[in-house]
Amino acid sequence: MRFTSTPRGARLARRLVSHRLNEWGHPYATPLNDTLTLITAELTANAVRHGHVPGRDFHLQLTYVDGTFRIEVSDTRGERLPCPTRPQEDPGAESGRGLLLVDALADKWGVAPRPSAPGKTVWAEVLDD
Repeated sequence: MRFTSTPRGARLARRLVSHRLNEWGHPYATPLNDTLTLITAELTANAVRHGHVPGRDFHLQLTYVDGTFRIEVSDTRGERLPCPTRPQEDPGAESGRGLLLVDALADKWGVAPRPSAPGKTVWAEVLDD
């Protein structure tokens, strides 16, 4: 799905993921739904805040393959890459903890260049226990 690179777009993406998970048999307010929804919220907020290019949208993809949920959020700003190693917290910062949450909640996460478009894709995987 494609969303406007605005806070409203990020909110709609988060709600879509929660709704889709509910439809797939992982009801609202269950640990898996909450975890994937929070990861989506953080990745889409980062796409809006750090990956925004005027006039360009961000893309969200949620897949389930072989017991693994994968969330991919792509934006068109390839020069601003998150650190693929464990993010470091700055205790004095007012923001910057989103990837710490993703790192703590996801089984794996990373960053990849977009193969057919400018920008990057930040992804996270969560195993279906």
